[in-house]
Amino acid sequence: MASVAPATSSASDIEWRRSATQVPYAAALAEMEARNAAVHAGEARELIWLLEHPPVYTAGTSADPAELVDPRFEVVEAGRGGRYTYHGPGQRIGYLVLNLADRGKDVRCFVHAIEGWVIATLATFGVESWRAEGRVGIWTRDIDGSEAKIGAIGVRVRRWVTMHGFSVNLDPDLSHFGGIVPCGIAEYGVTSLARLGLTVSPEEWDAALMATSDDFLDALDAAAKRACR
Repeated sequence: MASVAPATSSASDIEWRRSATQVPYAAALAEMEARNAAVHAGEARELIWLLEHPPVYTAGTSADPAELVDPRFEVVEAGRGGRYTYHGPGQRIGYLVLNLADRGKDVRCFVHAIEGWVIATLATFGVESWRAEGRVGIWTRDIDGSEAKIGAIGVRVRRWVTMHGFSVNLDPDLSHFGGIVPCGIAEYGVTSLARLGLTVSPEEWDAALMATSDDFLDALDAAAKRACR
């Protein structure tokens, strides 16, 4: 297991963990599942885990084998919603093990809050991004003017405790996405901060994400009282 540097959010009782080295996908999945059970049982704190994986293709519950075009890397059944996704070096991942039983039990609001969090964090680097109707994920304008995906979202909820989360492309090898139809969407490309001309280290991204986390947590807490917007 990779070494980690834990930190605690001052605004909540959530453990923040940042992995300094790549974590194999299967190991991260096993740890998420164990933490999910522990949070549900009241035996562990909630967790936000920021990390990277070695190159891997993950299959969600709606994955279509026809969309696995060139399986040049390991393919792992993820158990989350969605279709095929690529993870690899240069992509920052946020895994969220949070208790929705205390936050309105609304999965739609949870996904909406994640999208808003990533959009707000990208804005701190001067990148405008948005939600797209009918297309899960985070979208922006690529260097050729076309709309392209810069962040993916896939979640699973077990006993009202979440797993999985989001990924954002800092500087991955974008050719690796060619082995799949990313998230089942063939008509749009994939981009990254580096392709947009921005050099953002994992440390810089993590710091910006943590700085914008209060609004994300507030949105989750508000979901217990009203519908998300």
